[in-house]
Amino acid sequence: MKQFLLFLSLTVLISTASAQSERYEKAMLANIGALDTTRSAGGYQDLANTFQRIADAEKTQWLPYYYAAYCHVMIGYTAMGQDPAKMDVEADLADAMLNKAMALTQANSELFCVKKMIATLRMSADPMTRYQTQGPIAAEALAKARALDANNPRVDILEAQDKFYTPEQFGGSKVEAKELFLSAQKKFESFKPASSLHPNWGKGQVMYFLSQLK
Repeated sequence: MKQFLLFLSLTVLISTASAQSERYEKAMLANIGALDTTRSAGGYQDLANTFQRIADAEKTQWLPYYYAAYCHVMIGYTAMGQDPAKMDVEADLADAMLNKAMALTQANSELFCVKKMIATLRMSADPMTRYQTQGPIAAEALAKARALDANNPRVDILEAQDKFYTPEQFGGSKVEAKELFLSAQKKFESFKPASSLHPNWGKGQVMYFLSQLK
């Protein structure tokens, strides 16, 4: 009888864990899919809130915090040139989410890509006074991301965007940007995310920028 009860308890625990895992994956996939079509600050805010709720419910999963951080960065970018204070607020929120993600997993390239994006967001809010402080942080994070995974196409995308938007007298180059976007495009041909929940964004950005660099 005791063995039967133990078996029954284990079966219930396994079934419950499996159901929770399925709910987690279903919720994540639905919202990750929405990232490809979201363009507005409001849309990214809704996604950031949802990813944070998933993260807070799961507690041991780093990916929801990663996506929440990414969404806050994108909200900040929508305020570029209009509301520097909003950019700082979103950078702080992104940092908070990224720190939680980093506490849950070993260092990986994707996390440092977002760290680079946060530093760029802070710098863009006040380039003249923040370049000396945020520029090195962004460069170090990008170098770390490349060192951790040289085949990550998002590393090339972020470096290419820097080259694209930076004036030539400060190190920018449309030629070098195109080379990096083409490199990212090539890497996407063989890149395989660790799972359907892991980051795979960037193809749209590559296509857009290459169309601008013809």
